[in-house]
Amino acid sequence: QVTLRAGAELDARRVNQYTLILRAACPGEDEVEERLFVRVTAAPVLRCDTPFASAEGDVVQVMADVAPRTPLYAVLPQPLGGLMNPGCGGVEKGFPSSSSLQFRLRNHNTPLTLTRRGLVLAPDNGFDLSKDTQTFRLEIEVMDRHGHNCSGAVRVEVLPSHRPRVTFLEPHRAVTVTEGIGPWEVVTQVHASGDNVRYAILAPVAPALFTIDEVTGEIHSTCRLEAIRAHLLIRAYNALHPDDRATATVDITVQGRDHRAPRCVPAIFVSQVPETVSPGTTLVTLQCTDSTSTDGSLHYALEGPPASRSHFCMEGPRLKVNTTLDYDSEAMAAVGFQFTATIVVTEGGQPLQSTRVPVLVMVTPVNEFRPACPNGATFTVPETAAFGSIVGRVTGTDRDYPLDSLEYSLVGGTGPAQPFSIDRRTGEIHVVGPLDSQQQKSYRLVVQLMDTHNDLDLAKRLSRLCDVSVRLQAVPDQLPACIPEVQELWITAGSPGSRQPVTHLVCHSSPDSAALTYTIVGGNEGGRFRLEGNTLVYLPNDRAEPRTFVLLVEVWGSSGAHRRSTTVALVVHVTPWSTPLPPSTTTRHTTLQREPLVVVQTETVWHPPAWFVAVLTISGALLLATLGCTARNFLCSEQDWGIMAAFCSSRSNRASGKLFLGKRAEVTAAQQGNPCLAGVSCICQGKLPGRSAASISGTGRDYLFNSVTGARRWI
Repeated sequence: QVTLRAGAELDARRVNQYTLILRAACPGEDEVEERLFVRVTAAPVLRCDTPFASAEGDVVQVMADVAPRTPLYAVLPQPLGGLMNPGCGGVEKGFPSSSSLQFRLRNHNTPLTLTRRGLVLAPDNGFDLSKDTQTFRLEIEVMDRHGHNCSGAVRVEVLPSHRPRVTFLEPHRAVTVTEGIGPWEVVTQVHASGDNVRYAILAPVAPALFTIDEVTGEIHSTCRLEAIRAHLLIRAYNALHPDDRATATVDITVQGRDHRAPRCVPAIFVSQVPETVSPGTTLVTLQCTDSTSTDGSLHYALEGPPASRSHFCMEGPRLKVNTTLDYDSEAMAAVGFQFTATIVVTEGGQPLQSTRVPVLVMVTPVNEFRPACPNGATFTVPETAAFGSIVGRVTGTDRDYPLDSLEYSLVGGTGPAQPFSIDRRTGEIHVVGPLDSQQQKSYRLVVQLMDTHNDLDLAKRLSRLCDVSVRLQAVPDQLPACIPEVQELWITAGSPGSRQPVTHLVCHSSPDSAALTYTIVGGNEGGRFRLEGNTLVYLPNDRAEPRTFVLLVEVWGSSGAHRRSTTVALVVHVTPWSTPLPPSTTTRHTTLQREPLVVVQTETVWHPPAWFVAVLTISGALLLATLGCTARNFLCSEQDWGIMAAFCSSRSNRASGKLFLGKRAEVTAAQQGNPCLAGVSCICQGKLPGRSAASISGTGRDYLFNSVTGARRWI
């Protein structure tokens, strides 16, 4: 039997397997040796992080006016908002969730609550707002289902709140009313200052005659009142903090009377009238009777907001329209297109008895006016406008409310003869087709304006046709501009069948939005090059000798009726891929300038000892000079003169591109990496610097000029 030694600690991170060698021998037999392998696996470990597990514990600060049972702290992260710092976490993979943990509060002398999910909640009744800073300490123990546990502490600091306390402006109020008040009528109203104020009746505990609106503080009757005296105790409190409260008393006296108030039919009047109703129209006639069953002593009066009393009037028991009810006015919109009033019917005698008839009149819209077209609806748009460009906006008007509620449409729709569309809601006209001022200089559009939501009957709609003129502004075509116009490039070919980018052509047109098209029009021998957009790509083959290509690329824009193009010259020197050099692409650009280019080359000189300089100078000077001169004469006489002559000839004779290379292409040793071309200038058409123009350029022939030796070679 193999057991774990007392006090031993296993750590799978450090040692995850032990090999035990066991030897056993029976009397008279040989000893037998075997091995026992004990593998140690990692188990979940419960650990609490700092500062929760520290001696001082974690600290949480909250305001005293925090709502009851608000989460203040989470011992483990919970998917709830507004929680504070997590205080406990698992450090091992497979750490149990909060649902498999148990949380226990060691000290119970605190009003705070610890839930089964490890949340610390505010007290059920909130914190005491009358106290200064309060501090509560909670000692919490966490245990998982395997018996692992950890513990920590949380200190909750409650800071005093500076919000206003609930206070009654009038602690005592006495109200006297006349009996006969009907159910749910307002008897009086109390008001208290503070935040989130709510009202409740404390006494009597079960009020039978009155109730209070908990938000507004209005005290209503629950039945028809008769002569009685009532004493009410009203409480105002903060809904979020019930401990913040105040009380007031209200004494209500209901006086009796000898006669009953008049009774009217209808008791409530609600009506819906169109805005075109004529002034003087009778809306309702009240049928009222008093306690003596006669109506000769009844008086009718209209009460309510000034707008209601100005639009309606009473003629005896008849409610009539006094002025026009204009639904399309701002005044009507301000009152919500409805009027409220009260008809007060009073009976003569002592004491006076009255009945109130509530009135609600709702005004409905009538589509009266046709839409109006804008003045001078003429727009101008360049013929190069892109698809979706805004031409202009047709702004129609409609005097019916809601004002200018219109829908726009083009008569005839959109097509080749009418390459425009209009937004149904905003009236914006957009370009949806090609424009050409040479084919058509202007368009006449017919826009239909249709009003919406201006009548109670949605089928009653009015429309109007408006003429809109769109003029095309001609945009002169300009040649695309490329920088540079001539490039000389050196590349080392890759393996056959590969794709090798050489250079990117940088060209732009006017307008800038016009798309450019690139095409190789000359010099692409064997189809070794192709264009992908503005990128020149070389397609290597298995040819072993160097080659020079003179490519002509035509660039033109797509805007305008006639195509105008620019030609770019590219001289590409290709070194075969079979050379010892690794396959690579090296691109060097030479821009032909109009003036001679002076190249200053700075070399770093090593200063060895004097004896080394003497030996090196004597032994190497003659050898290097001989080899350098031989190579220079051979390359300059054969290769470089031929390259430059071919380049200049192709530029001057290319008729399609019209490239008059009156510029001078300086090919310097620093730019080309070839010492034989140092100081060589290619003059295709121009004057020889330092010579007479009549004696040299008068011949009209192209030539090459060597600035080192002064020699000229005619092309």
